[in-house]
Amino acid sequence: MSDGTSFWYVYGVVPATLGIANAPAGLDESSLDSLGDGELAAVVSRLDRVQYSADAVERGTADMEWLAPRAVAHDRVLTWASDRGPVVPFPMFSLFSSDDAVRQMLREQAPQLRAALTRATAGREYALRVYRLDAELVTVAAEHSPRLAELQRAADAASPGQRYLLERKVETERKSELRAIGARVGREVLDALRPLAEDAFESRISPRATSGSADNPLVLDAAFLIAPPRLEEFQRTLTELLKRHAGRGFRFDFTGPWPPYHFVQASETRPDGT
Repeated sequence: MSDGTSFWYVYGVVPATLGIANAPAGLDESSLDSLGDGELAAVVSRLDRVQYSADAVERGTADMEWLAPRAVAHDRVLTWASDRGPVVPFPMFSLFSSDDAVRQMLREQAPQLRAALTRATAGREYALRVYRLDAELVTVAAEHSPRLAELQRAADAASPGQRYLLERKVETERKSELRAIGARVGREVLDALRPLAEDAFESRISPRATSGSADNPLVLDAAFLIAPPRLEEFQRTLTELLKRHAGRGFRFDFTGPWPPYHFVQASETRPDGT
């Protein structure tokens, strides 16, 4: 049913057996509730229908001050749920007009949701980002590139006139080689870790994706679904890779566990009845 003044905001779907006692607050400090249908339940909270109209959400998502605390609350609820069992995360601002609309969604998508929950039991999601640090990498680039080492030796042995031209060539080659080295290291890391995970997801890297500087480009942006018994082996292999490359032109950022955002997909949902 609907009171006509609010939406149900759906954070995700969980087994109906999951209780919500001691759950954190949702968006706008709203309290959580659970709407079930059979063996599935949606984790929800009520939000004001005017404040979360389609136009208001469209304006808000363009305003980071408005969006950021809501994104934090959305993730907080999903992380709480995933700490207690499998969860199928829904996109932010999945809004439904009534209890019946939520339960209808659970019934219509039941096969896909059950399969996604089964998938989510396979492990927890961890994220890995690897950045290329050019100021460090340039000092050891010749060790990775025989071509660059050969050019540098030729420049060092050349006469002053020739040395200038060769050093310009070395500089041009170095920029290209740094990109190639970064790509190889990113692939090496992914290939070493992928067999230790239930699944891996590699995000496409934008040419502008950096850690704040064009000299620190992202060379790997990956998520791994890791079964708990294999986490220690995964971390041990990651530590070996870090020792090999950290301080020699690369930085590793490993975070998690997270809800399985990359490994279970909820169907696209939109506000209904509005």
